[in-house]
Amino acid sequence: MPKQKGAQKKQQLKSYKLKHINRTIQEGDAVLMRSSEPGKPSYVARVEAIETTDARGSNARVRVRWYYRPEESMGGRRQFHGAKEVFLSDHYDLQSADTIEGKCKVHSFGGYTKLGSVGNDDFFCRFEYNSATGAFNPDRVAVFCKCEMPYNPDDLMVQCEDCSEWFHPSCIGTTIEAAKKLEHFYCEECSPEPQDLDNSISTSKNTDAKVNTKRNLEVSKTRNKHAKRSG
Repeated sequence: MPKQKGAQKKQQLKSYKLKHINRTIQEGDAVLMRSSEPGKPSYVARVEAIETTDARGSNARVRVRWYYRPEESMGGRRQFHGAKEVFLSDHYDLQSADTIEGKCKVHSFGGYTKLGSVGNDDFFCRFEYNSATGAFNPDRVAVFCKCEMPYNPDDLMVQCEDCSEWFHPSCIGTTIEAAKKLEHFYCEECSPEPQDLDNSISTSKNTDAKVNTKRNLEVSKTRNKHAKRSG
C-alpha cells in the first residue's frame, strides 16, 4: 500500500525574487498588486511575510496588509484627501506572489510633503483604517482655513503674514493664478480694510515664502490650535 504524503511544510522566506518583473521583495516592502477588476488601478499593500511549500523556494505566497484608497473606504473620497493618499487597514490577506506588479513607496505624511517631486509609485499614509467599522486612527487632525478642512498636500494655500494661518485661494475670493502672484496677504481678521487680491500682484522673487503647495507647509504649526475628526 503506497504511503500517504504528509502535508507540505511552509517555509518562511526572508526575500523572494519575482522573475516576472525582475525585482526582489522582502518583509515590509510596499507593493502594487494586480486588481481583480479590469481597468481599476493596482492595489497597494505591505508585505508582512513570504512563504512557500516548494522545497526549491518557488511558487511563493505573500501575506499582505492592504492599504485602502479613500474611495475604497466607507466614507469615500473627500476634498482633503490627496490624490496619492492611502490608509493602512487592518485587512490582511494571502496572495500569490505572481500577482505583484511592482514595488512602490508609501511615505509618511511629513516625508511626502518634503519630496522634491512625486513619482507614479509614490504614495503617502497619515491614517490607519478599521475596515469593519470605518474608524480612523488618529480620529482628529489639524484643520486650516476658514473652511476648517484638513490639509490636502496637493492644494496650494496662502499664508496670512500676521496670524500665520493658511487659506485656500477659493476661500478668500481669489484664483490660484492670482494667489501665486500675491506680494502680501492678510486675512479678514487681521486686515483693517478689504483687499483686492486679484490686483495685488507681485514682481518680487520672494513671493513663494507666503504661497505653498505640498512641498513645505508645516502642519504642526496649527495642530494644537484646531482639530477635526478625520474620515
